[in-house]
Amino acid sequence: MKRIIALLIIAAISVAVLAGCSAAAADADHTLRIWAAREDQALIRELADRFIAENPQYSVTITLGVVGEPDAYARFSEDPAAAADLFFFPNDQLRYFVSAGGLYEVQINADEIKARNMASAIEAATLEGRLWAYPATADNGYFLYYDKSALSEEDVLSLDRILEVSAADGKRFQMDLDNNGWYVASFFLGAGNSLSIDPDGKQICDFNNESGLAAARAMQALAAHSAFVAGNDDVLEAGIGNSITAGVSGTWKAPAIAEKLGENYGATKLPTFTLDGRQVQMGSFGGYKMVGVNAMITNAEKLVIAMELADFLTNEESQLARFNDHAVGPSNINAAASPAVQANPALAALAAQSDYATSQNDVLGNFWTPAGAFGTAIVSRDSADLQYLLDAMVAQIQS
Repeated sequence: MKRIIALLIIAAISVAVLAGCSAAAADADHTLRIWAAREDQALIRELADRFIAENPQYSVTITLGVVGEPDAYARFSEDPAAAADLFFFPNDQLRYFVSAGGLYEVQINADEIKARNMASAIEAATLEGRLWAYPATADNGYFLYYDKSALSEEDVLSLDRILEVSAADGKRFQMDLDNNGWYVASFFLGAGNSLSIDPDGKQICDFNNESGLAAARAMQALAAHSAFVAGNDDVLEAGIGNSITAGVSGTWKAPAIAEKLGENYGATKLPTFTLDGRQVQMGSFGGYKMVGVNAMITNAEKLVIAMELADFLTNEESQLARFNDHAVGPSNINAAASPAVQANPALAALAAQSDYATSQNDVLGNFWTPAGAFGTAIVSRDSADLQYLLDAMVAQIQS
């Protein structure tokens, strides 16, 4: 059945996508090249060889090239036709790849891929309602670290309670709101605000509406609290377990914080905060890595093989292999729920927060500086009217 479906898709793609080109003969020899980070080379080689062994119906050779995710679009744009057939890239490059016509839309097993991955990861791989890439990881976001000797599992559900307990003990809650738009957005996103890009490529931001004003008031209340400190990651690492009960950061701080706290090491999703008298969940940005298929492939059967390979490289088993190799967080729902991943406190916390995370696909570069400046004004308790500060921030973001 799989063989019949593949041949039907080859025919369909040949007509609909590759009009004017002759359809490839089934089982022709094909070579596929994959770009992946240096540290992933051994694992991708192992997975590629497994794909070849499990798909004897194809005559395919798979080679690897060393191009890390952050460099994927820059290398691709140098010469798309000479780029790899498949490449790993971070989701904030998706818009650039799609705008350049560099990706094939996912056409094989799209519904299955959507069902098996976190909704936030699928959102990150989707643009204008079309799925353009295969989610591979969910490992770039932030959540709450906490000292179990100071805060209980119930305490960390609420920011109000964290502050109350911390103040009673003469300690602090840390969150880097000073000139850091990544974290500043948490309150606005939790309040239901959003970021988008209009058809002309302009950033649209509604952080200055009524709910945005409520979010700003919540931030203002936090900044004024005696148990709050606005330090960065270094402040969190230095103080956790001593002067700091809990703080916000990502997986990159897990080894240091785990070593510092020992048996008191805790991690969970971000807490709720008070918004106009009610509790709402704090939002976040979520970052994902994914696999794209190069739209420069002009052979129908090779394209089908490339799509099936991309599917294979990002399925549950492959994501678990990536986790086992170097503790990368899965986007696959079953993999993220596995005992091994759940036993990793930082990844379990990141997975829990993913339900409240917003993709950075719709965030342009001109968001970060104004949002960071707004955070600085809040932390420094700027006496200017909040609505004025919000209007100024949004005007700069949308300029």
